[in-house]
Formats: sequence, structure tokens, C-alpha cells
Amino acid sequence: MKILLDEYMYKKNLTERQVARMTGVSKSTVHRILIGETIPRLDTLEQIAAGLHTRISFLYESDYK
Repeated sequence: MKILLDEYMYKKNLTERQVARMTGVSKSTVHRILIGETIPRLDTLEQIAAGLHTRISFLYESDYK
């Protein structure tokens, strides 16, 4: 599974800080997701999607869709 948060942020011209504020996910967690240090749990991915007002499926890529 590939996390596409960085691509989404680029398209919407969002910073890590903006995403953190919009979603309630800490800036450090957003940063770790972006650099690939961690794969977010499903509840975190849902929280990010809800805060960004987007579908969760836009934030990851999977062979099993």
C-alpha cells in the first residue's frame, strides 16, 4: 500500500502544519507519514480524510481496490 498524502497536499497546496490543523493529527505524525517512516492506522487515515473533506481512497493506492 502506498500513501498518497504528499500528492494530495501538493495538488491542494497544503503544508504539513495546515494538514495538522485541519485534521487534528499532530504535525509530527503527518511528517512521519510523508517521509514514509510510518504507515498510518486506518483510524488515522480516516481522521485525515475527514479533516481534508475527501474520500479515504484518495489518500492511498492499493492493488486490492
